[in-house]
Amino acid sequence: MRIHQATCRILRETGVRVFSASGQELLRAAGAVVKDDLVKIPPSLVESVLASAPRGFSLYKRGSSQACLHLDGNRVYFGPGSDTLRYLDPRSGERRAFLLSDIADCMRLCDGLPEIGFVMSVGVPTDVPSDSAYRHQFATMIRNTTKPIVFVCDGLADIQAIAAMAAAAAGGMDRLSRYPNILLYSEPSTPLQHSREATEKLLFCAEHSLPVTHSPAPMMGGTAPATIAGAVALGSAEMLSGLVMHQLKNPGAPFLFGHGVHHLDMSTMVSVYGAPEFQLARVLAAEMGRFYGLPVWGYAGHSDSKVIDGQAAIDMQFSVSIALLARTNLNHDIGYLESGLTNSPEMMVLANEVIAMNRRFVEGLRIDSESLALDVVHQVGPGGEFMSHDHTLEHFREFWTPKIFDRTQLDRWEEQGSKDLNARLREATLALMDEHEVIPLPEDVDQEIDKILSFE
Repeated sequence: MRIHQATCRILRETGVRVFSASGQELLRAAGAVVKDDLVKIPPSLVESVLASAPRGFSLYKRGSSQACLHLDGNRVYFGPGSDTLRYLDPRSGERRAFLLSDIADCMRLCDGLPEIGFVMSVGVPTDVPSDSAYRHQFATMIRNTTKPIVFVCDGLADIQAIAAMAAAAAGGMDRLSRYPNILLYSEPSTPLQHSREATEKLLFCAEHSLPVTHSPAPMMGGTAPATIAGAVALGSAEMLSGLVMHQLKNPGAPFLFGHGVHHLDMSTMVSVYGAPEFQLARVLAAEMGRFYGLPVWGYAGHSDSKVIDGQAAIDMQFSVSIALLARTNLNHDIGYLESGLTNSPEMMVLANEVIAMNRRFVEGLRIDSESLALDVVHQVGPGGEFMSHDHTLEHFREFWTPKIFDRTQLDRWEEQGSKDLNARLREATLALMDEHEVIPLPEDVDQEIDKILSFE
């Protein structure tokens, strides 16, 4: 409650800058105080839009009315991040700039990984025109996976083109609004600013009932107070001011709450991912989302390490377990290395394994007559064995079985080539990239996407 009260005080007394005339007009008409581009929002307006925002929504498979992600505030899903600058190529081991074909490879990989529930673009392609890179990103994503897509884009023209591509695959804009398989990731500009471009994208999504997270990334000690509580209050004010505009445009349109509070490591000047403070901020985001009754945007599967090593594995395990325990609902950045500057497909495969293991843990166990197995213990008796009992046959498959981690005995492991984890990750990554088949788009949809891309 104190963070909510602090958030409302920031909105009422300090205010936010809104550089969109449309956004200013919505706020002014609803009772906010608007002076030039500075907007002060009363708590009553915040409470009003929180009452209209949906408590949950679903994302759908491409071109389908089949919901595959239910963002109800409880269920937890994972996916990659967007727009890294460097690609850790699993074929060559080289760290290099992204190509559009790399994004296609990563989308097929994600399509084949069961614990990856949605996709993001993973990198910025350098072999397409920079002013249309986001459109080429999206076209590549929708062609290479049927999973929901969280996308980024530059401005209004970009989102209009991307929505047109998604609508072509969905069977029209009405069906896309009803069965959305896309969600916009947009950001305010910390501290306390909404650019014209970001606001226009936010309002476009509201108008068409397309899901959006308008998620700030306050950096403690840089663009936010150097305390977790202060940065979270600031981020919540940025997030809620975006929600106010969004719900004023179209009450009931789907919105995902959450913020990416990081901190600036003053010794390296790096905005860090592998830090306990970052995870404490994730827990606070989840708690604020539950307080507001909204599903929550989250982070997981990332590291400040430059390669897949012990540090990367520890960072990944830490973040994945926190996401599952805190129940942040849509968690991105799986595969990030170098504090979000490099993407590694092999890191995504490792994450798939780590998520599955941790998910099994948080599922817990049941205690009933069948699981206590007292009759079985009595039948076997002292000195007996349980391996041949029907009860074992019925239940042994319930144990989690790894796909990448090795449990073989030493001699068997040596017979199989003495492969360490990194070698097994590379093999599994390349096999999925080369062999996994994605259901293709219908030919007429593919041609429509080409037509949209031609109007750059």
